[in-house]
Amino acid sequence: MGTEPPLYAPAGVTTAARSRDEVRALFGRVMFLVAVAMGFTAAGAWIGRDLTGGWVIGAWIAALALVLGMGFVKERSGPVAMALLFAIALLLGLAIGPTIADYMSVEGGGTIVAQSAGATALFIAAFGTAGYATRRDLQPLVRGLFWATLLLILAGLVLIFVNIPNGVLIWSILGLVIFAGWTMIDFQRLRRGGVDDAVPIALGIFLDVFNVFLFFLNIFGGNR
Repeated sequence: MGTEPPLYAPAGVTTAARSRDEVRALFGRVMFLVAVAMGFTAAGAWIGRDLTGGWVIGAWIAALALVLGMGFVKERSGPVAMALLFAIALLLGLAIGPTIADYMSVEGGGTIVAQSAGATALFIAAFGTAGYATRRDLQPLVRGLFWATLLLILAGLVLIFVNIPNGVLIWSILGLVIFAGWTMIDFQRLRRGGVDDAVPIALGIFLDVFNVFLFFLNIFGGNR
């Protein structure tokens, strides 16, 4: 998972230099974990491409339960935490497998998926860079984003049962606005955190990527 930064400063190495080394070590470790998690999601999407509704709902619920369970893990970057991260990624892949399969089975669906993936990469790169570079403390935004995310989830549930003109498009755009904030916060955590925070930060960034991809899939897919 990457080399642990030294706990001491060798002769001739300044504190600032050691700090830069720690930041680079954390960045590399987190990005590696996010990449592996995305691999598990891709595998889950392939495995779950033929799942029916009940299994899909079960995968969503199980993933949510594991996300909540991460808060009770004592060793934040230990093997249990990493196993939970990859299990969450796999379950979310299973959950979206049938959706991705449906897109890939229609004319132009592959292009929509590719466009969504490309837009997600640009989105995360832009807002992640902004969050990583900003000197302003973004933590005061967490409470507002938390409640905004809950309202977004409730609105999404309403849209399942109520047909509102352009409702899904508006919902997806609002979701991108909210997750732009989460992405900036998670990348600021990446710059300020320690190596022991690698897994929680990786989980946050992974969930940012996952949700942003789904929002773009709704937008490029024309609410399919």
